[in-house]
Amino acid sequence: MQNGPKTIMSARQPRPAASFAARSKRWTSSAARPEPKGSQNAQRNYERYLALARAEALIGNTVGSENYYQYAEHYYRSMSSDPDAT
Repeated sequence: MQNGPKTIMSARQPRPAASFAARSKRWTSSAARPEPKGSQNAQRNYERYLALARAEALIGNTVGSENYYQYAEHYYRSMSSDPDAT
């Protein structure tokens, strides 16, 4: 049985190190996809998670709904603590 794991492990192809570097550099530039900053982003996420929570509650998934309500609460708090919010 000792030959079994060695055979399986040798069948894997190692990932080249350059591919990880290329993937991590992809997300460093924000010029490709500008996002709203501050309270606008928090407001959008708050509304999105609130809608998801309500949808889960409608189908009877209380655990999923509570999870989304907690995310919505996080963004609600970040909106109310943001000094730039109007």
